[in-house]
Amino acid sequence: MQVFDFLLPIFTHYGYIAVFVMLLICGFGVPVPEDVTLVTGGVIAGLGYANPHVMFAVGMAGVMIGDGLMFSLGRWRGEKMMQLPGFRRVLTPARFEKAQAAFEKYGRWVMFVARFLPGLRTPVFFTAGMTGKVKFSTWFLMDGFAALISVPVWIYLGYFGAQNREWLFATLHKFQYGLFFLLGVGAIALFVWWRKKKRAERSGS
Repeated sequence: MQVFDFLLPIFTHYGYIAVFVMLLICGFGVPVPEDVTLVTGGVIAGLGYANPHVMFAVGMAGVMIGDGLMFSLGRWRGEKMMQLPGFRRVLTPARFEKAQAAFEKYGRWVMFVARFLPGLRTPVFFTAGMTGKVKFSTWFLMDGFAALISVPVWIYLGYFGAQNREWLFATLHKFQYGLFFLLGVGAIALFVWWRKKKRAERSGS
């Protein structure tokens, strides 16, 4: 994997700080896969360049701070940020509209699901902050719960697969496909629940 090959020597040389900075960059919507970043952090731990448990803590800090900055930018500087040409290249109008539609339809649960969808995570968190309808504590709980699932999976997968790259990448792809399948099932269930709720509201009115 090209991203892995690019990140590995950097992470090996600079350690935790490189992993943390790269996760912050991921939080701002730069097209670097967060899962590969975390797996690579786990790999350098498996190769003896870092402690896997400290790497887990660094990973949690990186993703939560990166996401929190995006939420806060939406809350305090949303309108101004949307006018910046560079920002609009990352958070395109199409992505922003898609995030708004998902947020209006599914509410706070979108913030949980967004952690597993790289193309949607940044616009969803930015939109959540920009609307002013989501408390910081609510965002923190939803994103934090999702991060407690995703971060250790990728970190420890890299750690245990550091000496067997063929197995590592095969397992990484299986995890990704399995995750998308579960998210698809969850999205369908959530949509059915939302439709039933809307019908009940119309019936009661």
